Amino acid sequence: MKFTLKQGNSVNQRGASLIIGVSEKGELTSAGHAIDKMSKGYIRQLIKQGEMDGKKAQTLLLHHVPHTDAQHVLLVGCGKSLTVSPSDFRKLALLSIRALSQKARHAISFLTELTVEKEEMAWKIKQVVETCSEALYRFTTYKSEKAPAQFFNELTIAVPDKKALTQGEDALQQGITIADSVSYTKDIANQPSNICTPAYLAEQAKKLSKECKAIKVKVLEESDMKKLGMGALLAVSQGSALDAKLICLEYKGPGKKSETVALVGKGITFDTGGISLKPSDSMIGMKYDMCGAATVLGTMRAAAKLKLPIHIVGIMAAAENMPSGTACKPEDIVTTMSGQTVEIMNTDAEGRLVLCDALTYCEKYKPDTVIDIATLTGAVVVALGTHATGMLANNDELAKDLLKAGTQSHDRAWQLPLWEEYQDQLKSPFADMSNVGGRGVYEAGDQRNVKDSEVNEAERYKEGQPNSHLANDSS
Repeated sequence: MKFTLKQGNSVNQRGASLIIGVSEKGELTSAGHAIDKMSKGYIRQLIKQGEMDGKKAQTLLLHHVPHTDAQHVLLVGCGKSLTVSPSDFRKLALLSIRALSQKARHAISFLTELTVEKEEMAWKIKQVVETCSEALYRFTTYKSEKAPAQFFNELTIAVPDKKALTQGEDALQQGITIADSVSYTKDIANQPSNICTPAYLAEQAKKLSKECKAIKVKVLEESDMKKLGMGALLAVSQGSALDAKLICLEYKGPGKKSETVALVGKGITFDTGGISLKPSDSMIGMKYDMCGAATVLGTMRAAAKLKLPIHIVGIMAAAENMPSGTACKPEDIVTTMSGQTVEIMNTDAEGRLVLCDALTYCEKYKPDTVIDIATLTGAVVVALGTHATGMLANNDELAKDLLKAGTQSHDRAWQLPLWEEYQDQLKSPFADMSNVGGRGVYEAGDQRNVKDSEVNEAERYKEGQPNSHLANDSS
């Protein structure tokens, strides 16, 4: 895909498809006025006739507009005015490419003429590139009938003047690199689990190191992890025929020494739930339980390609969570690398087990900031839907930075509480902690609205009270 910048609002482009914004009031951007004038009022006439009412996300594709050389003119509804929110701008940019992807080879987007709340031209350029890549992304590796070469292959982005053209080049290249790295991440995540194994993730890290010389890679095998005392990570892997891998990447950017940022990603290449087996329907999509690790790879790639002047450490805890005669069982107790013991009450809460050892291991790099990325629990989707990622933090400044970055990239997060009171739910009578906290239990023994099974789980952890779940209970 070729991306270029173009100065000015010249619309007499032979063979190109033009993308123009229209409001509900019939307002047109500068390029829209130019194409309307050239076509002797054709666009205004269509709007007046009600062919296009400008409602948000409405599109109207016009073929061979009179007195112009353009192949198409795509009118994109912007809503009440030509000032839109960042979220709406991305949506309009995405819809415009989808509307043209099977119709045009070359498009010129004048959506950058829209005013976007609190955002500058550089942001708009990046978003047009990233949303174009998102709109065109397909994963067809395992299709026997290969898709034809991509029909839509060039997008030109309009900028108002020479100054914006000069400044926009950096934004364009950033957008291209980020878009390519997102597609790279998706390609890894979309691999089936018989291909994307822990060893496969290690191989992808090594390939990335060859592609980006600034990235160094080290892979820890299970024998290495055993010496380090990573009992939690190894417990998850012990039911699988495939060995776990702890994959460590390090990128040192140019310039002065900077603070170290550690990215720790969950890499469960398939999650059956282990002995606490998931229902069959719930296993669909569990190949994506390694998306935290894939995101670490993609982020490291983007940082290296952009030559960012920062120091990043990427740790991927890769394993399969499988049921077998050697798998860990509910109520097994393991010792983590930190020396703390964990009672495994649910083998399907495996992400926190692999991550705790990975987080302890990353301390050897003395990071100033640690960001943990994981598909940790479907409960977050229940709470927030698919519109936001759940985020927990013990540093408010870092949390604000991540929330701001998520808003700018439209990969938004919502901060959830991380209060000390939750620690009580992890208490175990036999180990330092349990790997699950159970669902909400009211204080002072109030069990209203809690299912019987949840009551039993809560009761088990009330110290000093007899319970049939305890092996030493006389009853």
